[in-house]
Amino acid sequence: MAEEYLVADDVMSPVYTEQSAVLIIIEHTHQPVELQDGILKLISYAPHGNLVNGNAMDEESGEFKWHVSFVHDTNLREGEYISASNYNSYNDRVDGDRFEIQIRYHRKIDAFRALGKILGGARDYMVLTGIHGDLVNFREKTQFDTQGVMIDCSRNGVLRPKSVYFLLNNMALMGLNMLQLYTEDTFEVEGEPLFGYLRGKFTTRELASIDDYAFDLGIEVMPCIQTLGHMGQTLQWQQYAHLRDNTEVLLPESEATYEFIEKLIQSAASPFRSKRIHIGMDEAHGVGEGRYRQLYGYKDSSQIFIEHLQRVTEICTRHSLQPILWSDMLFCLAAKNNSLLGYYDQTNNPATPELVSNMPSNAKLIFWDYYHTSSDIYSQKIQQHRDMGCPDPWIATSVWTWNRFWSALPFSFEAIRASTVAAKDKDDGVRNTFITIWGDEGNECDIFSALPALIYYAQHGYCEEKEVDIQVLKRNFEGICGASFDDWVTASKIDDIPAGTPITSRSTFASNMSKWLLWEDPFLSFLSPQYADEDLETHYATIEETLSKAILEKTASNPLNERLELPRRIAMVLSLKCFLRKRCVEAYKKKDYSQLLDLTHGRLTLLRQEVDGLWKYHRKMWMKTNKSFGWEVLENRYGGLRTRLETMFDQIVAHVDYITHTKIDEDEDEDEENEHKRIPEFEVDLECLYYGAKTNLLLDHARVVSTSRPG
Repeated sequence: MAEEYLVADDVMSPVYTEQSAVLIIIEHTHQPVELQDGILKLISYAPHGNLVNGNAMDEESGEFKWHVSFVHDTNLREGEYISASNYNSYNDRVDGDRFEIQIRYHRKIDAFRALGKILGGARDYMVLTGIHGDLVNFREKTQFDTQGVMIDCSRNGVLRPKSVYFLLNNMALMGLNMLQLYTEDTFEVEGEPLFGYLRGKFTTRELASIDDYAFDLGIEVMPCIQTLGHMGQTLQWQQYAHLRDNTEVLLPESEATYEFIEKLIQSAASPFRSKRIHIGMDEAHGVGEGRYRQLYGYKDSSQIFIEHLQRVTEICTRHSLQPILWSDMLFCLAAKNNSLLGYYDQTNNPATPELVSNMPSNAKLIFWDYYHTSSDIYSQKIQQHRDMGCPDPWIATSVWTWNRFWSALPFSFEAIRASTVAAKDKDDGVRNTFITIWGDEGNECDIFSALPALIYYAQHGYCEEKEVDIQVLKRNFEGICGASFDDWVTASKIDDIPAGTPITSRSTFASNMSKWLLWEDPFLSFLSPQYADEDLETHYATIEETLSKAILEKTASNPLNERLELPRRIAMVLSLKCFLRKRCVEAYKKKDYSQLLDLTHGRLTLLRQEVDGLWKYHRKMWMKTNKSFGWEVLENRYGGLRTRLETMFDQIVAHVDYITHTKIDEDEDEDEENEHKRIPEFEVDLECLYYGAKTNLLLDHARVVSTSRPG
């Protein structure tokens, strides 16, 4: 049974809202040398300020003091750790003894996960009773060798190094031990100034610093690039035209291509300690069908793909790197279907003897599935990957961050659970997994809204059961991230209707309603028939009020709740925008010009002010989180919305002025009439474009900004 109560409206969390009464003390110089630098990083990060270095501690602070120490224990199994205290109750101490917690660990990452659980325990209301034993005595064993995070740094948003450090601190305290920064062209390659040109690419020095920071926390940073498809950002320039098969895909069989790929692999791998590299190769649609066919003639696309993979893995082997790659093209090419249906078709098994014999033995396949909420398909696809000659495939799940402003957390929880339950199956599971955070369609989303999903994913990785303890999860989120789990899940409602959208075993995606409502042209509002039956004004006003309260009343105890300001502002804007055109049209058709002006100078003017506030806040958040390059893409969207609202205002005011101050000639020829005599945008009856679940839509900016296609 899925944990539906994760997103219930009235779940009481077992955390208290006052500042922590517990001071967690670590004398870092007395700990194993391999932990010391990481401990100092986590002390500096701790969101509640309740993790301190014992060498510089104010003895008078804190109602309760927990003294934590670490012991590296090679007798423990790989990925196992134990946390134990010397007393069960704080009040049981005698003769001024300290309340001590000893953490025995095998891997560095597990020591820091134990510390994260202790930070969570310090937020539990049971602390106030003085009985602390249940909060600090526990043992866990990871279900995976690798449990990591991949974050998209190629869709406009390239994280600032300090943002990566913030993510790494959270990962360490959750027990996640691998990071991939997805970089199509956003890393430095010597002698290639147009690779990542004006895109805010990472420098080699920045990546080396990130690797050093992660190493101190027990986290591997794996280079993550593309070596076939998804290369359009580079191939758009004339200087790289000789490398094109088509606008997105590199040209297989060309020696120039492999010289270029080798340069990319060397540059991507050089800043990192890791001897693994993610070479991508997903969604290489049209491979072999563009310039390739003109130059080399027809060849089956599956054969082209395999031969290209052999060349790329040979390069990796020469540089002592073990490649991993997405598996979708192997399935899609075999099915002759580039859609996700070709990938997820359970009857599609490309494991022919020819393919198996030609698969590079050192290449590890990754099955990525972000869409299914039942474990069955994951289990079957794991076996199909093994059939292809990959005995130890990887699985990638995801947080739904793409094409939206805030993570779709309820759907993410269900998809993550389905994936990880299959992945940790004792008989048929896998040893390596990671969770992706994509930024498709501009990286508009606050990428750190994914944190509740990350901790949920991490929690599954440290328990054998199909369900996790939700109350422990919530207190750990507050202790580690410094935010309220329930409030962050509530923010996901900006993409939902008032009654919510049920998530069933047949659900395969999460709506991005707040996005298409925001960017939809306000003057045309051509999607308004989709939500005509929903009271979205009240819905968004309620969300805005709830998030305002979560920010104002909880930021002192949950400082990261301040990030709820973005969805709060979006909710405010949408409460004003969603039925604005409808109200204006009603007044226009009734010729109620007083009401039309009231709407224009009232609601429309307020909406313009709120849009300006949203734009400036979003810009501020972007600049703190990401490098400045890439923001221009979103700013052009805000600019378009702002100017359309201004045009709407001007046209309405000019129309009312003309009608109320001009003698109207009813027999005037239509071609000769004044342009302000009518408002044509208000005279069109709108049609419902999408039937069925009319609001359950996933639409991109180009689709919602206008009904007119460019070109």
